[in-house]
Amino acid sequence: MTQNLDRLSALPLRDSLRGRTPYGAPQLDVAVALNTNENTHPVPEDVHAAIVAEVTEAARTLNRYPDREFTALREELAAYLGHGLRAEHLWAANGSNEILQQLLQAFGGPGRRLLTFVPTYSMYPLLAAGTDTEFVAGERSADFGLDAASAAEQVRRHRPDVVFLCSPNNPTGTALGLDVVRAVYEATEDHRALVVVDEAYAEFAHAGTASALSLLEGRPRLVVSRTMSKAFALAGARLGYFAAAPEVADAVRLVRLPYHLSAVTQATALAALRHSASLLANVEDIKAQRDRIVAGLQELGLRPAVSDSNFVFFGGMADSRAVWESLLAHGVLVRDVGIPGHLRVTAGTEAETTAFLEALARVVAEGAGTPSRA
Repeated sequence: MTQNLDRLSALPLRDSLRGRTPYGAPQLDVAVALNTNENTHPVPEDVHAAIVAEVTEAARTLNRYPDREFTALREELAAYLGHGLRAEHLWAANGSNEILQQLLQAFGGPGRRLLTFVPTYSMYPLLAAGTDTEFVAGERSADFGLDAASAAEQVRRHRPDVVFLCSPNNPTGTALGLDVVRAVYEATEDHRALVVVDEAYAEFAHAGTASALSLLEGRPRLVVSRTMSKAFALAGARLGYFAAAPEVADAVRLVRLPYHLSAVTQATALAALRHSASLLANVEDIKAQRDRIVAGLQELGLRPAVSDSNFVFFGGMADSRAVWESLLAHGVLVRDVGIPGHLRVTAGTEAETTAFLEALARVVAEGAGTPSRA
């Protein structure tokens, strides 16, 4: 790796990228991997069969470019989201990361700035660096929350060109109130910033949690980003999308690569959307395991955050790295998010959740990195 870094430094790399490291969670061979917020449930058999059939049909014409406008897919996405949306309001790309990158290519760039509120999704500063957009780290409260007044004040102070609001937030798991989204949007009125609400985990939210999709009408600079990687169990297919005013989709058409969504990706996503009931049935089980994790952590004397996602962020550890290493020694991989005293764990299957809770109970009993319960 050192030799590679030396060779990299000899290249005419952009100054804004020097010294940076690529995004990536540890990929280790363990019995229970709960560190990347994947949907650990397998694709249901009926959905698998439908995907195979759609991809087989698409394979007959792979000598031709795919539908550049992926019209059928946008129509299905609009139907899935509801809220009166039509195909013209939808755009899709290779994962929600490419969605966010395209938005920064169109609305960010040199001389422009992105504001978000940390801790949050660790890809945001990397996407900013990749598009030469200045990254501004806004502040959250001591409990990692974000209220409307604070968010709006920071927007007025920093005057960003783009704002990213992650809801439910990664890594903390909590959803934002719509009052925060409204306040941020109103605070950008005088300088016309784009406001993006990243709802990658929206399907896992507690009942009654409102989506920013309900705020789109009358707000032409508001964008709601989603993904099929999580609730739809299609992390390997790479399909993200956004809903916004039609002119926002027109803007990203200026920066998208030609035919950026392959025919295979489109076919896979179409089959999944047409069988969404089967895929989303697993969501309720995942939410049950998430809530089980929260209860189990509380019983162990740890401090889990309220979660509207498919993962749980928890604190209460004197040495979270020692806990991470001890869990790994027991065959369970969770995420060290770099926040002292805190870790994040994905809600997996019932068996995976049991394995995590049992391993953590042993770690707590051993006292590795956790305060004494005496």
